[in-house]
Amino acid sequence: MTEEIKKEEVHLNFLEEIIEADLQSGKYKSIVTRFPPEPNGYLHLGHASSICLNFGLTQKYPGNTNLRFDDTNPVTEDTEYVESIKDDIRWLGFTWKHELYASDYFDTLYEYAIDLIKKGLAYVDDSTSEEMAMMKGTPTEAGRNSKYRDRTIDENLELFRKMKDGAFEDGTRTLRAKIDMAHINMLMRDPVLYRIKHAHHHRTGDKWCIYPMYDMAHGQSDSIENITHSICTLEFVPHRELYDWLIEKLNIYPSQQYEFARRNINYTVTSKRKLLQLVNEGHVAGWDDPRMPTISGLRRRGYTPESIREFCNRIGIAKRENIVDVGLLEFCVREHLNRIAFRRMVVFDPVKIIITNYTGFGELLASENNPEDQSTGSRGIPFGKELFIERDDFMEDPPKKYFRLAPGQMVRLKSAYIIKCDEVIKDVNGDITELHCTYIPESKSGNDTSGINVKGTLHWVTAAKAVEVEVREYDRLFKVENPSGGEGDFKDYINPYSLKIVKGFAEPAIMDAKLSDRFQFMRKGYYCLDKDSTDTKLVFNRTVTLKDAWAKEVKKG
Repeated sequence: MTEEIKKEEVHLNFLEEIIEADLQSGKYKSIVTRFPPEPNGYLHLGHASSICLNFGLTQKYPGNTNLRFDDTNPVTEDTEYVESIKDDIRWLGFTWKHELYASDYFDTLYEYAIDLIKKGLAYVDDSTSEEMAMMKGTPTEAGRNSKYRDRTIDENLELFRKMKDGAFEDGTRTLRAKIDMAHINMLMRDPVLYRIKHAHHHRTGDKWCIYPMYDMAHGQSDSIENITHSICTLEFVPHRELYDWLIEKLNIYPSQQYEFARRNINYTVTSKRKLLQLVNEGHVAGWDDPRMPTISGLRRRGYTPESIREFCNRIGIAKRENIVDVGLLEFCVREHLNRIAFRRMVVFDPVKIIITNYTGFGELLASENNPEDQSTGSRGIPFGKELFIERDDFMEDPPKKYFRLAPGQMVRLKSAYIIKCDEVIKDVNGDITELHCTYIPESKSGNDTSGINVKGTLHWVTAAKAVEVEVREYDRLFKVENPSGGEGDFKDYINPYSLKIVKGFAEPAIMDAKLSDRFQFMRKGYYCLDKDSTDTKLVFNRTVTLKDAWAKEVKKG
């Protein structure tokens, strides 16, 4: 065995070790995984990790991945969520073999329930949910049998058929598995398999008024699809015993459940209930608000599928939960955007420069689109007598080692010339309105014969050709690391400065921007065009700053 193979084996995660052992033993010739979202909300970063895991395994090993919608709760589910989920998976770069729905199996699941009743392994219970909870017992105390537990098979069959036919109101009866009310695993204490719910289903309409619970649908759907490795998060460990019990008693294909630890991310909430609150209460502008941890929100903010896949790869798969620093996600997108983003110059808070000795007209200077990728070529930047620079790139009374513009001091304009500040013009209030400068004609970038060396380089735009744009400066939505773990309402920790809207003045090349483009606004950060843009108004979202500003804040604290 070569050293390369040994090195690869060392880096296998525990699921890959299981799969390799299964394939090598001949247990399976190929594997089948599934991604089973419930269509009751938009996918978020936690789902991205599961998507990358399930689809990634069948890219690495022989097999395929199904997309199966766990649509067993008609009250919370909607086709809007179905379509958004499919869009997100495609955008992340994955393709499923079969698009399936738990509702596809409602007839089969009903027959499975009938089979359990005939075997004396399920019964119809008239107890209320409160009564069942009281009979459940505690982890150290056995539960009590329902008085309906000993109904005859014929009576249970008749009642269950009536449940299906709509003879009873919601909550009046359930179908329960008959296992053991003293079982050490409380989920095995006669769990509910079916409940009555008179609600319109997004796919089956009004055909059904009884719906299977998660445990009645999940393992059986896996079995129907011949799923070899059913991968869940750790909270489903207690469910595995019931998963196996139902498969055994129904004598169906023996799918296997495996669990991995979810990765919680600081400064973030991923609870669908809490995300829905943020949307419904207007704290954000929708599921795709660029501050949301949803995949659609990250996409709108300018994150790339490559950066999210890399993030999921870096955090890895383990059996113990831990907290992941959102700074790692920001690092991954910075790293990718640095390689692919077009460079553009945009001034946010302008002060005008008048180059008093410049007499040229319409000069077009060349600047590279991306120094990391020479294949992107260069663009023309118009230069003129009147320019904008950032107001904070000038200081009238600078400290030592100040390398930006100041009276009598020289700087280079990016891809252009060296200039010197000669005069500061102020209004009656003492506010600076203009800077009069001279330029060095021999200092043109790429052909500098001036012999002058300067330490500061500034970005700029030509005033006459500047394109006005709206820039949305997004930051983290929450100001504390664990917004769900503190006292009070998680919404109390919303960062009031998570969105700042500013006006910018950009070089003309920005007019060619497309929604798929990514940009580095020089010395500012990474940005993308927002869908709110029109032919007359361009809107850009900040994806991430050039450096981790939050790390500095933590050190200050």
